[in-house]
Amino acid sequence: MIAAVDIGNSNIVIGLMDNERKVQFSVRIRSDKQKTKEEFMIELKNLMDIYQVSFEGLQGVIISSVVPGLTDVVRKGMEQMTGISPFVVGQGMKTGIRIATDHPASLGVDLVVDAVAASEEYEGPLIIFDMGTATTCSIVDEKRSYLGTLIMPGIKISQDALTERTSQLPYIRFEKPKHIIGKNTIESMQSGLIYGNASMLDGLIDILKEELGKDATVLATGGTAGMIVPHCRHDIVYEPDLLLKGLWYIYQKNAKES
Repeated sequence: MIAAVDIGNSNIVIGLMDNERKVQFSVRIRSDKQKTKEEFMIELKNLMDIYQVSFEGLQGVIISSVVPGLTDVVRKGMEQMTGISPFVVGQGMKTGIRIATDHPASLGVDLVVDAVAASEEYEGPLIIFDMGTATTCSIVDEKRSYLGTLIMPGIKISQDALTERTSQLPYIRFEKPKHIIGKNTIESMQSGLIYGNASMLDGLIDILKEELGKDATVLATGGTAGMIVPHCRHDIVYEPDLLLKGLWYIYQKNAKES
């Protein structure tokens, strides 16, 4: 079993994964950039105690991070709790993906990890939506070359902007409305967020398939994808654990050499 840790802009996700890359346990901790190592350890220990889970039998730890200020905090905390020196995904690690962008070193680690999992489990070309703080769309061809990315405001960013920059729009719960055509302000905002984003995904899929000149497998992951995918007209595979699976694959590719 390994511990796969994804440090994102909104949450730190810690997953315990077995040798069949199945997630046996996962928890989320808020990504507070002021968090200390001890605070991270206390939060994780408390959650593991609640669910009666331990690190017993753990073979390795791997971390991906898009929040540099938290990388060392989590790395040192995991090392102290497990007694294992974690891998941190970065330059020099084997991924099996060729980065075909203008500046490969600047590509987000999370995008690479998503692409690794998708390429291992699905036929290319691939269109991969990751709906987190930002909504990203990664394109990987059938030869496992990462061709490029689209980056858009995430649903939470859009929701916050609506509330903060308008005088009469309230902060709302992100959930499916009773009507597509909103009958009141809350329904109208909910419908816009859900169906607007679903239509955006559908439209991008059409454009990207046209650009590729062929069909593609479409995947979606991230914190809000589960609410959006059911309302899309295209076939989209919802993979909530895609990034954790990518970390599992990268760990396996690098553990033996280490």
